[in-house]
Amino acid sequence: MDRLDNTIRPYAWGSTTAIPRLLGVEPTGEPQAEMWMGAHPGAPSRTGRGPLHEVIDKAPEEELGSGTMTRFGPRLPFLLKILAAGAPLSLQVHPDLEQAKEGYADEERRGIPVEAPHRNYKDANHKPELICALTEFDGLCGFRAPDAAAELLAGLEVDSLKPYVDLLHAHPEEAALREVLTAVLSADAEEMAHTVTEAAAACARLGGAYAPYADIAHHYPGDPGVIAAMLLNYVQLQPGEALFLSAGVPHAYLGGLGVEIMANSDNVLRCGLTPKHVDVPELLRIVRFEASDPGVLRPEASPDGEELYETPIDEFRLSRYVLAESGASHDLTRSTPQILLCTAGTVRAGDQVLAPGESVFVPAGEKTEVSGDGTVFRATVAA
Repeated sequence: MDRLDNTIRPYAWGSTTAIPRLLGVEPTGEPQAEMWMGAHPGAPSRTGRGPLHEVIDKAPEEELGSGTMTRFGPRLPFLLKILAAGAPLSLQVHPDLEQAKEGYADEERRGIPVEAPHRNYKDANHKPELICALTEFDGLCGFRAPDAAAELLAGLEVDSLKPYVDLLHAHPEEAALREVLTAVLSADAEEMAHTVTEAAAACARLGGAYAPYADIAHHYPGDPGVIAAMLLNYVQLQPGEALFLSAGVPHAYLGGLGVEIMANSDNVLRCGLTPKHVDVPELLRIVRFEASDPGVLRPEASPDGEELYETPIDEFRLSRYVLAESGASHDLTRSTPQILLCTAGTVRAGDQVLAPGESVFVPAGEKTEVSGDGTVFRATVAA
């Protein structure tokens, strides 16, 4: 079992206080957006044996187990994060596995450097993800029904939005959503900035259901993503609730602290709310234009105390244990690699004592028990 020393990423949208508060340290005044736990080469966790990706490279079958090796190759297939959003993240979608392979191969053939700002595919993997709220957590997830989106836009009484309202009412669902998103992202930048400014003022004046979009516009004035965001479902998670984000589903995190797990990939197609590259044709190829319920997940408890967040993904499996000091220890031994993360109280994992924000990597098959008075998240691979 290896105690992990993890990198905190200082993205501009990060909260200045949420991660320091969890760790019990003084804020630096700088944004602290994500703490990465895993073997992603961009920011691998450090262990007493070296960077985790190098530890795995030296003995992949021993660290990952033969089953994980057979299914996913000699790499840890998931990345675990603590995510602290102090401002809205970019509106985005992720490709499915086939799309990622095709897109990566195409950009490799065209000789686009992996670090080029206009590159879409950093790797050939998909990036399904799950976010579990540690605090109240706001986000956008999936398209509203076209009629509901039309009603929201019409309520702003902005003349330049009326054509979008008409399109949403006039077409079948898929065509309506596709045409409106395409029109918003392809519009003249100056004209759209004026529309967004008018819409933002109306959102601020109306409040209520419009308040989240006024806040988005405050952070991204004139950005067409503000209008695109109004096509999506607004969702507010309570602590312990989660969202699963599959391929092609547009989404954005708006604010809050959570535990996030994903397949080990960095593939993102952006729709707006960002100064970064937006590839509209490729984005439109990836987006699934269908209205959907956000599908808030609550953990399913088992008799042994594990609370599991069910997803249809093989690369990761996330669960938690809410431990009591007087309770028995729990045997977490498993034939797959694990990362254990304490988020509250004090947890003993094997011979390690974990405070909030501290984590360990457990190689496949290593005997592992947890106990204590607190909450521990368990990230591993689906059986």
